[in-house]
Amino acid sequence: MAKYQAPDLLTKNVFNPLLMLSMKLGKGWRGSQILEVPGRKSGKTQTVPVNPLEFDAKRYLVAPRGNTQWTRNVRAAGGGTLRLGGKRERFSAAEIADAEKPPILRAYLKNWASETGKFFGGVDHDAPEEKLVAIAGEHPIFRIEVVA
Repeated sequence: MAKYQAPDLLTKNVFNPLLMLSMKLGKGWRGSQILEVPGRKSGKTQTVPVNPLEFDAKRYLVAPRGNTQWTRNVRAAGGGTLRLGGKRERFSAAEIADAEKPPILRAYLKNWASETGKFFGGVDHDAPEEKLVAIAGEHPIFRIEVVA
């Protein structure tokens, strides 16, 4: 099972709230969006900033911090909603097997390492394949598809 790396106080209390406000106003940071997903226990909508990845004509959500609450909720709900400003996209989600993750992780790290690279244990987009394979189990990845 993937480990979980909790956000520090600055991220939790300053950076994420500012990023969420910006995205609510329609201004994402390099493609970031708000993930809305029902809580698996409470049923209440939970929100968190995410960095969707387009790779090989497909879209993915990668969990840089590991097995977070949002990954557990998406897993339980089978999908969620991505939001930027007033635009909402409902999606279904299918979790990716560890064996399929290395090229997706490489693309994610190429795009998002400046924001999330510290959560990958020193592995970057130029790392040998075996290092990507070694960390694959620590980072849930979901292929997402828009639903009507």
